[in-house]
Amino acid sequence: MLVIMMIVVVVVVVVVVVVVVVVVVVVVVVVVVVVVVAVVVVVIEVVVVVVVVVVVVVVVVVVVAAAAAAAVVVIIAHLFVWHVSSHSSFVTTFRTNSETHVIRTIKMRSA
Repeated sequence: MLVIMMIVVVVVVVVVVVVVVVVVVVVVVVVVVVVVVAVVVVVIEVVVVVVVVVVVVVVVVVVVAAAAAAAVVVIIAHLFVWHVSSHSSFVTTFRTNSETHVIRTIKMRSA
């Protein structure tokens, strides 16, 4: 009878130990999965934020560069028009007969 009780006790202890080990393993796996998912979510959020910030910065830089380029073009065009309108002819350094004729023709057409 004592042997049977010892066998029952050993079996019960083994079953309890196996159940405890399985529960601990399941809990550890669940915790690891939750932590990994949380880390992945945080990494994805950080990546999305970084991508959005980079895109916004690039768009702002492109817009500012385009505005600056347009301003430079407008200033150069304005200075060119002012230069042309402030002189009596388009070409002041050439004075051959054919060039003088071309200048007179340009003056006549623009007047």
